[in-house]
Amino acid sequence: MDILIFAGIGFAACLVGVPLILGLFRVLGLYTIVEERQCQVFVLFGKVIGTIDEPGLHFLFTKFGWRALIMRWMGKKYEVDMQLDQRYLRSLGVNSEEGAPMGIGVWYEMFISDPTAYLFKNSDPEGSLAANVANSAVRSLSNMPLDDMLVDRHSMSQAVRSEVSPKSHAWGYQLGSVYIRKVHFRDHGMIREIEAKVVNRLRQVTSAIKQDGANRVSVIASAAERKSSVEFARAAAMRPDIVGQALKEISADPDVAQSLFEALEADAILEGHSKITWLPKGSHELAAFLASNDQKQISPPSDS
Repeated sequence: MDILIFAGIGFAACLVGVPLILGLFRVLGLYTIVEERQCQVFVLFGKVIGTIDEPGLHFLFTKFGWRALIMRWMGKKYEVDMQLDQRYLRSLGVNSEEGAPMGIGVWYEMFISDPTAYLFKNSDPEGSLAANVANSAVRSLSNMPLDDMLVDRHSMSQAVRSEVSPKSHAWGYQLGSVYIRKVHFRDHGMIREIEAKVVNRLRQVTSAIKQDGANRVSVIASAAERKSSVEFARAAAMRPDIVGQALKEISADPDVAQSLFEALEADAILEGHSKITWLPKGSHELAAFLASNDQKQISPPSDS
């Protein structure tokens, strides 16, 4: 039972006492905690006495000696964020070699490489870096050929980065990747002219494609008509020969020829829709009478 009591008292003392002791040490400035991608700069009497950029728990007495005891009241601690940052500069005005007003969009990465220089060598390092990037982009990209400016963005990005990096490091900033993301025309009148030219060119190309298709169809149709005309002419020329050969073979047998011509004659009579009148045998007077009536019906009208 006594062991349990002592254990409970010890646990309560640790639960309450350890945070109090650590808080007291922190108030006295005996230790500090550095987060990930963070750097702490310590200044005493206007002079930088040290920096800590390694994450974890650090006891200041082992690093700064007796100065750690008065750092809390007579010094100052700066916490600098070392994470990678990004910026985008929109529509920087440049002129091409042909004199066209262009807009350049520059995207770049940056991170703090020297916390001391970042804090004390420039009052606005971010603004200075942005101005440096903008000036370098305008200076290095002006008077470029318009075709290169619209197509070759990799070399443009390298040109801007190579000019900015040495200057930015002096202010504690290290420039990362630089990329030209957008190149556009700034003159609205020029934009409308280019759109009109593109539309006209598309119409010309469309008309040329349609005309070429029509010409190809005409060539194909003409070739087909010519070939069909040749075949029809050949068939018409071969027909009399085929008919003559058939009649020659038929004429070799008189009976077959007579029967064929009689059948053809009967077929022609049937196709002609002639009027046939059947008369009794020996009715010569009736036949003459009917013939005279038919002759009167088909006689031409008189001139009177």
